[in-house]
Order: sequence, then structure tokens, then C-alpha cells
Amino acid sequence: MSRFIPVNRHQLYVLPPSVDEWLPEAHLARFVVEVIEQLDLSQFTSRYQGRGSVAYHPSVLLALLVYGYATGVFSSRKIERATYDSVAFRFLSADTHPDHDTHPDHDTHPDHDTLAHFRKTFLIELEDLFVQVLSLSQAMKLVKLGQIALDGTKVKANASRHKALSHGHIEKLEAQLRDEVQVLLQKAAETDAADDRDDLDLPAELARREDRLKALREAKTQIAERVKPRDEQAQKEYEAKIARRETQRQAGKKPRGPEPKAPEIGPKPDDQINLTDEESRIMPSHEGFVQGYNSQAAVDADTMLIVATRVTQQTNDKQQVEPMLAELKKLPETLGQVDALLADTGYFSAANVQACERSGIKPLIAMGRDSHPVPLAEYLAADAPKPNTGDPVENMAWYLKTREGKARYAKRKCTVEPVFGIIKQVLGFRQFSLRGLDAVTGEWKLVAMAFNLKRMYALAGA
Repeated sequence: MSRFIPVNRHQLYVLPPSVDEWLPEAHLARFVVEVIEQLDLSQFTSRYQGRGSVAYHPSVLLALLVYGYATGVFSSRKIERATYDSVAFRFLSADTHPDHDTHPDHDTHPDHDTLAHFRKTFLIELEDLFVQVLSLSQAMKLVKLGQIALDGTKVKANASRHKALSHGHIEKLEAQLRDEVQVLLQKAAETDAADDRDDLDLPAELARREDRLKALREAKTQIAERVKPRDEQAQKEYEAKIARRETQRQAGKKPRGPEPKAPEIGPKPDDQINLTDEESRIMPSHEGFVQGYNSQAAVDADTMLIVATRVTQQTNDKQQVEPMLAELKKLPETLGQVDALLADTGYFSAANVQACERSGIKPLIAMGRDSHPVPLAEYLAADAPKPNTGDPVENMAWYLKTREGKARYAKRKCTVEPVFGIIKQVLGFRQFSLRGLDAVTGEWKLVAMAFNLKRMYALAGA
């Protein structure tokens, strides 16, 4: 008698197998389907004109993408393969007829081209779906806006850092190619004069170099357009300094320091462009410099649900507070009112503090790095009296040093940073699949929506 359970991988079923029975009841895939079935997909379905073959329903493609991003499967090819290999993905693709004999014309395994085209086509509509999911989470009593933590993380672009060209290097390449063109023209003249044939295809070599010169000129033009806002800002600051010094002279005061120098207008030698994704930028990160985008997220401090997202080409977070405040204003009133914004020292500026005050939001933005560990005398000290001032920066600085302020600000590190850690380390999303600022903005929204659904699934089962 055998000590082992018999193994028969060719066991036949009396009745056709059901994927629905194979999938556990309390499964994330079921939750994704339940949520998507409650969303208004009219903006998706209205885009289908009814021409051509029967299309996959948007709810099926959306469920596959959302579940894929929520479980770390981002490639459309891998998602297509999973509809054959994974019970959860087969359930999402409505694969109730594995042999397809009864429905030979209706393949329930969307191919990767269909998935990739759907993701690229409906990026704008994802904005509305993201808000719908938040509203659904509010109806489930999972979220109510209050304290929001803001932070950013650098996500790699679908482009290599080694495909970037600086303005200075482009000029060197142009000079080199022009010299090569002159050498080839001279060689062509010598070959014609000698009535001799050469194995070198001179017209093709010349055309190739002319094409490269044209591409380099276009790259220089794009760099010049890119630096125009920087030049305009520098000129504005220079004129403000000149006007301030002139005002001092008219008041009979001698301006201190040397006269400000006019800014250098135009591209600098180190201004770069990436030939694969020209809208991506070189970004500093904890991994060194990466070719990517600065991906921002505002996270609810109580539930760790992402309530707003942005993607920017700017490496500095200081310019991201006001745009994020504008994103928060777009949220439905039923979600509640944001009453405090938590952010690290990278977001601090007097202008950002004042912007929060104007929006009716209490700013809790670190003004510097605190020493660790906190000295015992400072830890035990009583709160200082509130300053008698109307300056919002001074009031915020005082509040952050109070026990209440410290307790509230402490939630920032355990709110938004774990969200980025889960997205990058658990889900494995470290690089965009799409290219261009608008496209990666939509993909970051898809990542946030997938994270929220997974988080809602966990909160609902808690």
C-alpha cells in the first residue's frame, strides 16, 4: 500500500469545470469585479462606434488592468498570458468556456495589443474613475477627508538615461558630422575625377549624416523651447532686483552688495533631452540619478488611501503644493473637507504656507530636519506660549513644536511613505510603461486606483 496520495493530472470532470468555483469567495479579484460593476463606464462605452467585430466590454479590460497593477503585473503581454495561467485572471476575463467549443467566435482571452490600446486610449477617463472609486470608498465608510500627507517619489521613465544628449554634446556632434560631410564630399569629387568606383556608398553615407544633423537640430530646438520658462523667470527676478535697488536709491539709501548681473539667456551646455522619451528628465533619487518623472501623491492619514495624484517634470517638490491644493479642490464635497496638510521640509516655503491658509487648510510643513534622538529636556519641556503674530509661518513653526503639533506631524512618515514603499517594493511598480507626460500621468492614476482598490479590500475585510 502506497504512503502517498495518488496523483492523476489527467482526471476528467463529470461536469464542465467552473472557474467561479475554483476562485475563493473572499478574493481580491471578486472585489475588483464588484467595485467596477458599480462604476459608471458610460464615458468608455460611448467611445465604441459599433463598427468592426464585437469588442471586449470595457469592464473586462479595466478589471484585468486594475487587478494586474494591484498584484504587480503591469505588462500587457504578461496579463494576456495570465488569462491562461492564473485562475484569478481567467475569472476576470469571464473565461467560463475554457475549450471555446460553444463560443468559437468569442475568445475570452484579450490579446496584449487590445489591452495596451485600451490603456493608452482611455487615460483621460481614468481621472473620473479614480474619483468614483473614492466616492465608493466613502459610501463604504472607509474614507473621510481630514489630515492629508503629501510626498513625491521618482519613478523611472520608459527610457534609458544613456539615451540623453546635452546641448553641449549636440554641438560637438554637429561639428563632427559637418566635418565628415565635407570629407565625404571631397572623396566623391576625387572619385568622379578619377572615374573610379569605390565600394563605399557615398550618397547613402551623406544622407545618413544629413538625417542625423536634422535630428540634432530638432533636439536643439526642443531644448531651446524647454528652457524658455526658466529664462523668463530669471529675467523677471533680475528686473525685480534692479527695481528694488532703484527704490532704495530714490529713498536715499545705498543698495548693498554688487550690482546684479543680467541672466544668461538660452540653453546651457548641460541642458539635456532624452531621445526615447523627450518629456522625461534626469531626476536625483536614493538610487542615484535616474531618467524619470516626479510622481506626487496626497494620502489620507487615517486610511492610507490615495486621494489625489500628479506627475511633474520638476525635480524640486517646493513647487508642488499649490498644484496639489488645486487637485484636492476638485474632489467631491461628499468626501469631506481637508483640514491639514502634512509635508516634509522639501515642500516648505512661505508662499506654500500662505497658499494652505488661503485654502482653509492648516499647514504642517517641516521647516528643517529635527535632531534624533530628541534631548530629554526638550521632550519633557512644556509648550511655549503662542506668539502674538499674524504671520502664518511663525504660527506654524510654533505649532509644530507643541505636543499636539508633533503628534499630528508624526503621522506623515507612517502614512505616505509606506504607500510608496508598497507600490515600489510589494507591487513592484518602479518604471512607467508609457511615454510622455500626459501618458505617465494617466498611468500613475491607474497605479493609485489599483492601490486604493487593494487597500479598500483590506479595510473592508478588517
